[in-house]
Amino acid sequence: MTPYIRKAAALCAVLLLALLVNVTRVQVFQSRSYDDNPANRRGAIARYGQPRGDIVVGGRAVTGSEDTREQLRYERTYTNGPLYAPVTGFASQLYGTTFLEHTEDDILSGADPMLAPLPLWNDVTRTLNPGGKVVTTLNAAAQQAAYKGLGSRKGAVAAIEPATGKILALVSTPSYDPAELSGTDSAVKQAWARLNGDTNKPMLNRAIRQTYPPGSTFKVVTAAAALDAGVVTDLDAPTRSPDPYRLPGTRTLLTNEFDDCKDASLRYAFEWSCNTVFAKLGVDVGLDGMARTAANFGFNNRKLKIPFSVAPSNFDTKLDNAQLALSSIGQFDTRATPLQMAMISAAVAGGGSVKAPYLVERTTTKGGGTVSTTGSSTLHEAMSPSTSMRLRELMTDVVEEGTGARAAIRGATVGGKSGTAQHGIDNSGMPYAWFISWAQADDAMEPAVAVAVVVEDAAARRGAISGGGDAGPIAKAVMEAVLGF
Repeated sequence: MTPYIRKAAALCAVLLLALLVNVTRVQVFQSRSYDDNPANRRGAIARYGQPRGDIVVGGRAVTGSEDTREQLRYERTYTNGPLYAPVTGFASQLYGTTFLEHTEDDILSGADPMLAPLPLWNDVTRTLNPGGKVVTTLNAAAQQAAYKGLGSRKGAVAAIEPATGKILALVSTPSYDPAELSGTDSAVKQAWARLNGDTNKPMLNRAIRQTYPPGSTFKVVTAAAALDAGVVTDLDAPTRSPDPYRLPGTRTLLTNEFDDCKDASLRYAFEWSCNTVFAKLGVDVGLDGMARTAANFGFNNRKLKIPFSVAPSNFDTKLDNAQLALSSIGQFDTRATPLQMAMISAAVAGGGSVKAPYLVERTTTKGGGTVSTTGSSTLHEAMSPSTSMRLRELMTDVVEEGTGARAAIRGATVGGKSGTAQHGIDNSGMPYAWFISWAQADDAMEPAVAVAVVVEDAAARRGAISGGGDAGPIAKAVMEAVLGF
């Protein structure tokens, strides 16, 4: 019987070894495929089985978690949900995540291995760490001022710290409450259908995902190109610009809203937004120079993230001279996000460099230990320092003497540029009201904030809509909030 026992023992050993090999294959090498299988509910149960980490603004959490005692136990809650929705996005058991809730999901859910107390801890224990925190760069007062300023109108505001690229405000209206999408009951499905069916598009983040014709605010770019190219060397010299200006190769005449634009100096043309002067300057600079300058300010950048993606702003690189003339005054196919226009204003205020905008200051463990930080970086040198100084002078003139008077702040130097952008078939749409600006307190060494505001449906008669009148006061309120005035 001994040989039979030995053979049986050997067979058992082989079977045990095969079992161990198969267990190793399933639990180690194929574990990820089972974890990611949609039919596997254990991941979702574990994911929502603990409170989600918080998103923090100004030292206070603007998110939370509510214990429902259900299978997917913790639901996301939001403080001032509509105010911060363009930043937080939503975290929904049914519809996934967006914006910071999406890009920082590993930190917030506890899945990031950097939250673990020891290397490979999560792989060994197969558990999640307590959710970490995402500390934003937002200025709570500026965010509130922007949201209040827009009120019930469609529009967006973006504000940046010029020296660093920190995003201080990011607002889009109309907005929505992300808490409506937390949970799994029928009310969540109804809210999803209602929000997606709303013609006002409350879930569209107009500050970073909607592009608009920037109108006369784009003249900052054209002025920078003309100054850097040497097309203009003296701010007060005549520009030899006709009024009206015949678009090259066409019979179309371009006119102005204000008088005395014929042969106007760059200073006067900038202050009173003479279309004819800037259209001709764009043609004089040429397509290559205009396209290069626009790109250096951030146009046509399809990789910008803050950390979630930003829709690329557009300046066409294949244009005839008539199209280039219109593009140089922010019309034709030139389009920009409010964030892009804030970057332009920040570059003027910041000495000519375009800083990479960012929204996350740092991420931490639940206890506050730092996991990662975001540092300032430069995307491009948009113009020479001397050109930026002259543009600061021109933008200051707009506020002190021109169309941006309603953005003036006592105790601070403010630079601005207003714009009214035509759109629609034959320009039949209600014009968009734009205002971009920057502000420096009289006792400060450098500008503290750069702002861009767009209002889609300004509350005025079509002919009375203006960037300085409709968007300027909103920009002023945001700048005052940052300056602490």
